[in-house]
Amino acid sequence: MAHEASMSPLAHADDHGGEHHESPVVFGFWLYLMTDCVLFGSIFAAFAVLRHQYAGGPTGKDLFDLKNVGIETAILLVSSITYGFASLSAMAKKKGMVLLWLLVTFLLGLSFVGLEVTEFHNMIAEGNGPDRSAFLSAFFTLVGTHGLHVSFGLLWMVVLMFQMCGAQGLSERMMNKLACLSLFWHFLDIVWICVFSFVYLAGVM
Repeated sequence: MAHEASMSPLAHADDHGGEHHESPVVFGFWLYLMTDCVLFGSIFAAFAVLRHQYAGGPTGKDLFDLKNVGIETAILLVSSITYGFASLSAMAKKKGMVLLWLLVTFLLGLSFVGLEVTEFHNMIAEGNGPDRSAFLSAFFTLVGTHGLHVSFGLLWMVVLMFQMCGAQGLSERMMNKLACLSLFWHFLDIVWICVFSFVYLAGVM
């Protein structure tokens, strides 16, 4: 998933020129991600408690289509790789390639969100919305929270692309922003793998 390549474009030399360290902005963003880990951990815990509370309604085996979920997963994993290519291009100061790879990543992320919204719409249209059972409430909360994070990441990506086309270019400040978004995007990738395994795979077994 190109984690190593994309998570460290912002290390820069200190005043003595010899050692490298992470930007304080990136370190601060690591702290934010820790709070997000607590958030998702709490929602996963709630889902674990409520996963068998069907209230006479459908189970995961009745609802989940692993083929479609597999496509969503593949799309998100590939988007992680394309963001890695954007990070490599940024380190090489190739602004055009950075914009190209960010655009590809954005389109992949948008496809992921579109498939997720379609899944939600179909479930609700069939009467299996979050009010149907505690299981579905927990499912919609967990998967929906992840989807909202991806949507925020897409908005953030668009803003960075516009800023890069303007005066900022590939300045050190922009590199910091790209590194923070890289951390965020890969974090969502990891969370989705947990969702796929714990919610979808376990739900159909």
